[in-house]
Amino acid sequence: MLDIKYIRENADEVGKFSAEKGVKVDVDALLENDAKMRELNGRLEELRKERNEIAEAGKKARPTEEQIARGRELKVEIEEIEKEFKGAEESFIKLIKEVPNKPWDDVPVGHTEDENVVAETIGKPTEFDFEPRNHWDIATHKGWIDKERAAKVTGARFAYIKGDLVKLQMAVINWVMKVLTDRTEIEKIIEQYGLKDVSNKPFEPVLPPYMIKTEMYDAMDRLGNGEDRYKIEGSDLWLQGSAEHVLGSMYAGEILEEKDLPMRMLGYATSFRQEAGTYGKDMEGIIRMHQFDKLEMESFTTAEQGFNEHLFFVAIQRYLLEELSLPYRVLQKCTFDIGKPNARGIDMEVWLPGQGKYRETHTADYMTDYQARRLKTRVRKADGEVELIHTNDATAFALGRILIAIIENFQNQDMSVSIPAVLRPFMYGQETI
Repeated sequence: MLDIKYIRENADEVGKFSAEKGVKVDVDALLENDAKMRELNGRLEELRKERNEIAEAGKKARPTEEQIARGRELKVEIEEIEKEFKGAEESFIKLIKEVPNKPWDDVPVGHTEDENVVAETIGKPTEFDFEPRNHWDIATHKGWIDKERAAKVTGARFAYIKGDLVKLQMAVINWVMKVLTDRTEIEKIIEQYGLKDVSNKPFEPVLPPYMIKTEMYDAMDRLGNGEDRYKIEGSDLWLQGSAEHVLGSMYAGEILEEKDLPMRMLGYATSFRQEAGTYGKDMEGIIRMHQFDKLEMESFTTAEQGFNEHLFFVAIQRYLLEELSLPYRVLQKCTFDIGKPNARGIDMEVWLPGQGKYRETHTADYMTDYQARRLKTRVRKADGEVELIHTNDATAFALGRILIAIIENFQNQDMSVSIPAVLRPFMYGQETI
């Protein structure tokens, strides 16, 4: 959430960018509750001070009847004000949670996702001397995807992934693990994309929990209204919707040391979303699934490092796509589409020749200290000062979507699929599937 001091000093601006994000907030009501809490807190301090003075006097001499009576009055007054304060605080917390993060200065203003800006297009759409097929035709023909039996077992939007497609997914995972845990590869990415003031520290691979408590999900501000999340019946647990949810909350309530930052994690997890509101969309193939595997990047940095870390994550995404020789474009997301806790968001969309359009495969989100404030994750600077950390998260690969991109861009007329060169060592030299 945002700092209340910032909201007090920039109320009009907060109202403006909240509206641009499509988030309805009542800044006036928030500030009224804030003022009420401060007033009540001041009264409580005065009354508690008086009560303590009476108590101290009672240690030195027998308290008078007047002191005893006043002590009783103070007890009642304090309890009444504490109750009033609690009510104001509950309203305050609810209202401040509704305030979105401030968009970065270069985020375009827009009111629908159609107003996202194509910042760059890399590569030309793949051309064939035959009519390209979509991934589900090829994968079904090859026996790599079985949605009919999955529907029998679990319902719609699930699939069995089999055979060579499983091998290909594992090859992608092992290749990305190699790239992001290798300092030399990190340095290569930094140099190739002309990045400045970025650490060459590699990522630590993490297999995170698949479940998360309501408190942590809410603190990450990724729970929303819960419509597209899976709640575990009879418990306070949810199935996570992305590894970032359980990675970003990992150090809640802790103080990290500046010398250990940036702290970079590469999480691999099976994630779950209900895909609410997408009935009838992308029912063919494995575009929108309730269960999907992801490699997700997460990092904790100081405020000074935060934005450059975001640019670094975007560079990693570009590098991975270009190493696979996939045509793609970079989208700068507008205010409406970047998300409530995000200050800035970049999407990558890969060309899918079987569908004749670009489809989203990657997202990179910079949250500044918005998540850290609720998580209470801080850093002790070299000078001893303690401040909130900044968080970044980004897709390394949503495995289902990158498999789709490879199938459709590397397909052959006989419905075989050529393996991108960088993945062949991880397919034990196999060149086609």
